[in-house]
Amino acid sequence: MSEERERSRFQPRRSRIARWVRAVRPVEASALQADASVSAAPATLPVVIPATSVLAGQILRDGEVVVFMIKPSLFFVILSSLGWLGALTIATISASIADAHHSHVYVEAATFAAAARLTWAMLVWMGRLYVLTDQRVLRVSGVFAMELFECPLRKVARTRQVPTFRERLLRLGSIEIIPEDDARPCAVWQTVARPAQVSERLQRAIRRAKQGGCQW
Repeated sequence: MSEERERSRFQPRRSRIARWVRAVRPVEASALQADASVSAAPATLPVVIPATSVLAGQILRDGEVVVFMIKPSLFFVILSSLGWLGALTIATISASIADAHHSHVYVEAATFAAAARLTWAMLVWMGRLYVLTDQRVLRVSGVFAMELFECPLRKVARTRQVPTFRERLLRLGSIEIIPEDDARPCAVWQTVARPAQVSERLQRAIRRAKQGGCQW
């Protein structure tokens, strides 16, 4: 009799656990499918940023599909500040030589200015995003306000790699996007990792869009 009471007392709990397991299994299955789709992605695909939900309400059109999104390499922060930091270093050294008694003041001021410049470069990096969809190529940028470059894939004349010397040293590169309409400004995807693969993906997307293809 006591065993039957113990069993009846645990039956509701077991039934709740069974319902919870049945509810979780579909979620686990969908997660596994998502992992499989990610692992099956081409090796040339750059690092994907899960920001589709953020962009959907801002720049994406109805039915527009994101092919990939990338950010500049973190070296963008250093490379975009090198010229400014170099000039600051020269000015600090010159001031310290001219006024050796107050050299520590110049060094402290230069350190603060360098930190401020690097912080600004980091904010610029955080606000920059390069997006390829099945319809358009976009560049999102801006710190206090979003600036958007967009060009339909069918209206892109060509793309070309325009790496700087410093980017080549780090195996990075920049890609210039040139619209067919000369009145439209060009855009540059600046300081991207694996620029050859990114450029190939862009060119392939442009060819497919111009041929009316829709498979990716």
